[in-house]
Amino acid sequence: MVDPFILLVVVVVTALVFDYINGFHDTANAIATVVSTNVLSPRTAVMLAAVFNFGGAFLGTGVAKTIGGDIADPISITQTVVVCALLAGIIWNLVTWALGLPSSSSHTLVGGLVGAVACHRVLDENAKLGDALSVLLHSKGVYKVMMGLVISPIAGFFIGFIIMVSLTWMVRRTGPTKVNSVFRHLQLLSASSMALSHGSNDAQKAMGIVTMSLVAYYAKHGTTHPGWLTLPDAQHPDLVVPFWVIGACACAMAAGTAAGGWRIIRTMGSKIIKLQPIHGFAAETAGAIVILTASWMKAPVSTTHVISSSIMGVGASKRLSAVRWGVAGNIMIAWVLTLPISAALGAALYAGLSHVLGR
Repeated sequence: MVDPFILLVVVVVTALVFDYINGFHDTANAIATVVSTNVLSPRTAVMLAAVFNFGGAFLGTGVAKTIGGDIADPISITQTVVVCALLAGIIWNLVTWALGLPSSSSHTLVGGLVGAVACHRVLDENAKLGDALSVLLHSKGVYKVMMGLVISPIAGFFIGFIIMVSLTWMVRRTGPTKVNSVFRHLQLLSASSMALSHGSNDAQKAMGIVTMSLVAYYAKHGTTHPGWLTLPDAQHPDLVVPFWVIGACACAMAAGTAAGGWRIIRTMGSKIIKLQPIHGFAAETAGAIVILTASWMKAPVSTTHVISSSIMGVGASKRLSAVRWGVAGNIMIAWVLTLPISAALGAALYAGLSHVLGR
């Protein structure tokens, strides 16, 4: 069995690795459109996204509290559960990255956590699988995730559609050259907003996992806990994310973003629809609106789902045939498979690793 403190360190490092992979996996969310429209070079766009992803991580901790405290009670879980949830997320992210599919890092992490927690309760607490899953699936955190899974892509599609229709009407008497020139500049603003929103939602997921792990460790093994960590109690029912956790996750996300994710950038930027600067501006603006609203509501959403559906909405405003629905269908299949596959991975990893790492 591994010493609990060493296992805590492993969890923190693994969470930062997950955040790094999330960064390069989801780089395309913020910059694919600005690259495909030739507004920025790939290298410049990646650095822009890294800077604004870093800044977005400091906009709040509501999503982190949902991930770390509202899916499972952090005091009742173990470090092994968290490690397995993170490994499930890392594995599925790397598989979908290798295939060039823009899947959701958020739902990968949540699925891995649900699977690992359920397996822990079945193996270690003698709970029935149905009862364990029922408690998890009816938790406030999973409810927010599932609502986001359904609502945010629909919102992205229709907001992208409405913005694009509105812009088309506004520029109907303007020449294409001038339109492209104006929206090439405006797309810098929309891409920055999209990157900022991505940081505000996605970086918080690793923050929540790290804080959950810290609370679990000090509640079980620490006779005293450090002043920078507030354990949940009657006065502080919600998780309080330490500032160093925010900074570490922001740096990991930004570093991963700077590494790029070129396979997914190609899928997002050119394979769904053919984009012009005005289309990129509309899609990025729609995506940023949906994600920033979700962050304000403490709801973990998939930036991948949102920007993909926004691009589809923009394309559909021209005509339905403008969207390459075959590619879009492959993306949707990845969306549907992410939660159950990552949950199965989390459960399988816990069943195997709990004998080595401890329960």
